[in-house]
Amino acid sequence: MRETALVPIKLTQAIAATAGAFAVMGALLAAAPSASAAPDVSYFKLANGFEVVVVPDRRTPVVTHMVWYKVGAADEPPGKSGIAHFLEHLMFKGTAKNPAGRFSKAVAEIGGQENAFTSSDYTGYFQRTSREHLKTLMEFEADRMTGLQLTDDVVLPELNVVLEEQNQRVANNPGAKLGQQIEAALYLNHPYGKPVIGWRHEIEKLNREDALAFYKRFYTPNNAILVVAGDVAADEVKALAEATYGKVSQVTQLGPRIRPQEPEQIAPRQVTLADPRVEQPSVQRSYLVPSAATAKPGEAEALEVLAHILGGGTNSRLYRALVVDRDVALSAGGWYSSSALDATRFGVYGSPKPGTTLPQLEAAVDAVIEDVIAGGVNADELERTKSRLIAEAIYAQDNQSTLARWYGVALTTGSTVERVKSWPERIRAVNAETVNEAARTWLNKRRSVTGYLIKEETRPGEKRS
Repeated sequence: MRETALVPIKLTQAIAATAGAFAVMGALLAAAPSASAAPDVSYFKLANGFEVVVVPDRRTPVVTHMVWYKVGAADEPPGKSGIAHFLEHLMFKGTAKNPAGRFSKAVAEIGGQENAFTSSDYTGYFQRTSREHLKTLMEFEADRMTGLQLTDDVVLPELNVVLEEQNQRVANNPGAKLGQQIEAALYLNHPYGKPVIGWRHEIEKLNREDALAFYKRFYTPNNAILVVAGDVAADEVKALAEATYGKVSQVTQLGPRIRPQEPEQIAPRQVTLADPRVEQPSVQRSYLVPSAATAKPGEAEALEVLAHILGGGTNSRLYRALVVDRDVALSAGGWYSSSALDATRFGVYGSPKPGTTLPQLEAAVDAVIEDVIAGGVNADELERTKSRLIAEAIYAQDNQSTLARWYGVALTTGSTVERVKSWPERIRAVNAETVNEAARTWLNKRRSVTGYLIKEETRPGEKRS
């Protein structure tokens, strides 16, 4: 099964998966390395518009090769939700030069790994193998960038695979279902309100023509970014890229990625999902807030720090107040998904202890938030949080795939290599007033959706919908 980003990318917050967004990527950008410890990252563009980022990592003779397309679920035409993710699956079905299965077989034979992912803003394909096979990976990926061949014989069975994935990941997962409902209620106008995997009734109608139309519109070298992390040099990668990707002709010209934007949000919303399979009730809330791409200078960094102070771990305000001091919750926390091309989400969550109702827990969460808004953050927790964020970023560099993802996420969501490199300095510059201003401005319930996940009691013999 392909890795599909169905929820925002906040790897350290399990609730992000339940809340309905793959936050691997928001946290990845937020965890960018410090300038002093960062590798000597190179960026260049080929004549056909294909962008390349090289992230040296000399510790082992291994490379991570990632091709990112600046297209995701938010770029889908109306009525075709799920087509970006469906095409991700179909990209493994072969070309005239390399029939279905040859690419994957070649990766397996050289002891490599491969996968793919889809989000609202990007689609990515990656392999990890020993450095001497880098050219082979480039040749395969360059071939399927514009050479994909599809027939109904391969498209229709794969559609059933996607439908079964939707069934397993969403239809049979009450937390994921609630996450979809929260997103749909939060985004009144923007396509971020659509699930990345798509609405099932629209997935069922996708076909070969839909996939090819989407492919021919967005899969072109001038809409793609290559990130290579590993035991390589920039000049070496550039020569290989020019010999492979550089030979791929542009398919189309693409303008700015302009999506419908959100109107002023003036009313808090609440959704409740009841399901007999719920083992642990929970309350979740998402606020509509600026992303790193849409925020004013310093605002996204302040929101990142605020999320950690409010809900990042066992020393956070929410955990200390609800789990330790008041003993009303089994868990509590918060998160911020900074990496998005348009307005994004700031979330809080909690699971009640037996004897505590969800309204009572929600009121307790509100009390903590109001305390932050009214009294602000203190100097100790501010400095502790900033130090922790930067330290986590340094430790995260041990993962080569993470190194590659930092830059791929950044460049597909409106940022730059330079912005990734300067992240630690921008975090260090965050002060108490910018964090307090972020709390006062954005943690407004009128900009939010609160979701309750509850257990539905069924009568004997009653069938579950």
